[in-house]
Amino acid sequence: MPKKRSKKKVFSAVKAVKANARERVGQPKPERVLPDTSRQIKRGRKHPKTLAKLLAEEE
Repeated sequence: MPKKRSKKKVFSAVKAVKANARERVGQPKPERVLPDTSRQIKRGRKHPKTLAKLLAEEE
């Protein structure tokens, strides 16, 4: 059985520019994970905690 021919790689200017930049500057820093600040946390809870829940948390 004959070997499969590999597909010719198409030139991509974007990949060439990125590879050139990596050679000159180095790898980019890994992305930072920012803490979750959802809208609900920012504006506070809609319903306040009940007295029973507050007492239960203290214990």
